[in-house]
Amino acid sequence: MNLYQLTVYKAAEMLARREITAQEVLESISRRIDLVENKIKAFITLTLDQAEKKAGDLDGRNEITGLAGIPCGVQDNLCTRGVTTTCASKMLEGFIPPYDATAVGRLKAAGAVMVGKLNMDEFGIGGSTEKSGFHSTNNPWDPTRVAGGSSGGAAAAVAAGEVYYALASDTGGSLRQSAAYCGVVGMRPTYGRVSRYGLVAVASSMDQVGLVARNVTDCALVLNVICGYDDLDSNSLEAEVPDYRNYLGHSLKGMRIGFPREYLQNDVDGPVREAVKKALLKYEELGAVVEETSLPHSKYALPVFRLLASAEASSNLARFDGVRYGHRDEEAGDIAEMMSSSRGRGLGPEVKRNILLGTYVLSKEHYDAYYLRAMKVRRLIKEDFDRAFEKYDLLVAPTTVAVAFSHGERNEDLSGMLTVPASLAGIPAMSIPGGMVDGLPVGLQLMGPALAEGTLLRAAYAFEQATDYHLRTPVLEV
Repeated sequence: MNLYQLTVYKAAEMLARREITAQEVLESISRRIDLVENKIKAFITLTLDQAEKKAGDLDGRNEITGLAGIPCGVQDNLCTRGVTTTCASKMLEGFIPPYDATAVGRLKAAGAVMVGKLNMDEFGIGGSTEKSGFHSTNNPWDPTRVAGGSSGGAAAAVAAGEVYYALASDTGGSLRQSAAYCGVVGMRPTYGRVSRYGLVAVASSMDQVGLVARNVTDCALVLNVICGYDDLDSNSLEAEVPDYRNYLGHSLKGMRIGFPREYLQNDVDGPVREAVKKALLKYEELGAVVEETSLPHSKYALPVFRLLASAEASSNLARFDGVRYGHRDEEAGDIAEMMSSSRGRGLGPEVKRNILLGTYVLSKEHYDAYYLRAMKVRRLIKEDFDRAFEKYDLLVAPTTVAVAFSHGERNEDLSGMLTVPASLAGIPAMSIPGGMVDGLPVGLQLMGPALAEGTLLRAAYAFEQATDYHLRTPVLEV
């Protein structure tokens, strides 16, 4: 086995016992990137020189523990000190932050080795990574298909063996959807569980830092590092962080699982629906009590998300005007022309559409009819989840309505249909490999009440150990 194929926990064990060195691990990852990156296009910026220095420093230590020496990637909307952070937008091309995002800083403090910044849809607005201002990312299982979005670079890099895990963000389900398309694990923690400080904001009430990993154990190890209170984030939760590894390996006997009927209806492709039903039967075999339930207001989640996310984006992205941040048109005649021209040239069409919609929604004439009404429905969606979790420990559903689609083939409007409800409710949700359809991965989505990441990991690990989907890897012809 090549070192790049190791899991985080196995690599950590071998590094701690000095059976391998951090430099050897990085060399294996570097060779893998050289071999497949031209086909996958997961990265915007590579930082292998800095990574080599970090690995050398770690090998000089008396001991290596935890995540130290293990290469990772960071989605390009998380600030990295001294390394370009573009949000996949021409507007921020060349922007170098003077500080690290809190989650990035915690990984660095743990000894993680960052090998680069990962591609995404511009400012996280999109569901396929085709909206990147630089290039599309390809799915390792079939490079003619999308890797999902907006966290397609993160999911593709993990699936292709270019990194062991990746930090990413989830607004309407981007890291879960991308993980589903690429056959890896994607975790969106409870809103506020991981600090958003240093995450370039788009929809602040829904943006959440999470991660993509190859398996559930690796996910737990990384969560242990990045979760926790941060006084630099006003929405950060002060709840104690458990050792998430302690949730793994427990029986599911007596666990109550609900599957929302709305998530298995006509919009979901038949083969995906059947794969999820098979997964639910597996949970029954594992001792869980599985019942149908209902989240009646989830059918409104997608339009509610579109209205609220675009409203927040129009406000958050107003700062990118050529004056304070970003691309500046130096040929403009006056400041008004400069701001208009800079935004016109620096921002992509999908971002502009969201800004226009958000400005319309927040206007005095339409605020009550659209924004305020959407906020009320968001509350109803949250109350649906609250009622469900009075009876069930967690909910299980498909992550996406279909497997990964071909580049340019499908409108993305439905891509977040099954993921945005959890985002609106602020609850933890994750996608795990849950089946295969025509050689492409199917994602199984687990959702739980606030701060129930441990319960999700327990159920995800049990399913993982009873199946082999997480062991299947794409064969890349290079």
